This record gives sequence, structure tokens and C-alpha cells, in this order.
Amino acid sequence: MEAIVAEDVHFSYDGLQPVLNGVSLVVRTGEVLALMGENGAGKTTLVKHFVGLLKPRRGRVLVFGVDTREATVAQLARRVGMVFQNPDHQLFAETVEEEVLFTLRNMGVPPHEARAICDAVLREFDLARYRDRSPYSLSVGERKRLALASVLSYDPDVLVLDEPTAGQDYFNKSKIARLVNGLKRRGKGVVVVTHDVEFAAQVADRVALMAGGRVVREGPAAEVLTDAQAIAAARLTLPQIPAAAAILRERGVKLSRIPLLPGGLYAEVIALLDGGAP
Repeated sequence: MEAIVAEDVHFSYDGLQPVLNGVSLVVRTGEVLALMGENGAGKTTLVKHFVGLLKPRRGRVLVFGVDTREATVAQLARRVGMVFQNPDHQLFAETVEEEVLFTLRNMGVPPHEARAICDAVLREFDLARYRDRSPYSLSVGERKRLALASVLSYDPDVLVLDEPTAGQDYFNKSKIARLVNGLKRRGKGVVVVTHDVEFAAQVADRVALMAGGRVVREGPAAEVLTDAQAIAAARLTLPQIPAAAAILRERGVKLSRIPLLPGGLYAEVIALLDGGAP
């Protein structure tokens, strides 16, 4: 199902210098879309249009069929939740617990249900022991998890994550990856804005590369993230497995394809050792 549709979106902050130059893109439920590119490519500006924080100067953005220019941010937030790159932009309550409870109250969740949901999400994100502390006493990584817990608490149809793995260790990156995959299995749409090509390779179904305020390459993750030329044009680096496969090909190893994940490279190598096709 098409959840968010951007049609020929143009935007400028000052009315002079364009930041988005005719972006067209679809976000679907049950799918993870990774939005990637160098700093200044327009990624965060684009996803702010998905939640109505910005409105197109030309073109339009539809959220479940509703033109964002005709809806409030509060109305759109019920369908699309966004976790900002800097968690301090969305945390303001006096305690960790109150941060989640305020969000739930604002979404009309009854008090007894809100308390149970709050307890569950704080446990899920390993924040229960901090429930009575100020959010600003937490580390940056913990504050990011709190912002994520607050948004997920009311169960939006689409979740937008801006650089979710920044400041997270391997354990918490893995937890976020499991969370993203779990949301997809539940039929949610997930948009991940990230420079982390390894994380994108792990979770994304589809990748859109941005440069100069445009989408310059879009398609299945297994195709886009193994396209060395497109990745270089977006000023990113290939994930480790495609990079290793490319080196093997340069050394004369006749791989039938460039795999994205370790299992794919393993199958290619085993097939070569067995003298057959993978």
C-alpha cells in the first residue's frame, strides 16, 4: 500500500537556493526504505515534508491520500511518526517516564493503557531504570532511544528514523535492526535516513540515493547498494560484502553477481569451490 507519495516536490528555505529539486518518491507499508546521500543532499528536508513540518513550494506530498498542505502536523503525526537525528529537538518532559506518557496522552490513549504501554516500551529500550531521571541526564544514545520509544508508543503506521544508529553501539544497533524488521513484519512502513551503509544493507528493502536535492538512483537494496558507481556518486562507500566481492572480481575470481549480504558471498564462494553455479 502506498503510504506517502511525493510528487515533483520543490522546496527552498530562503526562496532562492533550492534544497529539493523535483523529488518524486513513494513510501509503502510493509517495506523499509533507506534514504541515503551526502550531507546537504536534501534527505532530512524531504522527510520533514512527510510529517508536515515543511510544505512544498511546488508539487505535493500525500500521506494516506491526504495532501499535507491541508492537514496539521498533529493530524499527520497520528499516521507518521518521526524520530529526529538530534533527540534534544523532541524531548522536553521532566522525566523519562513523563516523556512517553505525555505522548500517549496527547494521542488520546486512556490513562490505564498509557501506563502499561509506557512500562513496556521503557523495558524494550532498556530505559526502565531511568524512568524518574531527567532525559537530559542520559547519554546521547539513550536520549535517542527515548525519542524512539516515545514515538513508537502510539504505534504510527509509518516510522521515519533520521540517522537512528548514530551514537549507538553494536548491541543497540542490532536491537534497532530487529525493531525495524519487526515493524515491517507488522505491515508498517519504515523510512531510514542514514549514512550507515552496513545498517542499510541489513534492513532495507529499497534504497533511494539523493544528491543535489534530487533522487538520482532508486530501486531494490540488493541492486542499489552493490552499484559502485551510484554509491560513489552519492559520496558513500560500498558495504563491506559488495566491496569484498568487487575486490575478488578484480583479482580474477569469477563471481556470477555482486552479493549484498554475507550469505550471498558464502554461496558464491561455495559454488566456485564446488565448480558449479550458486
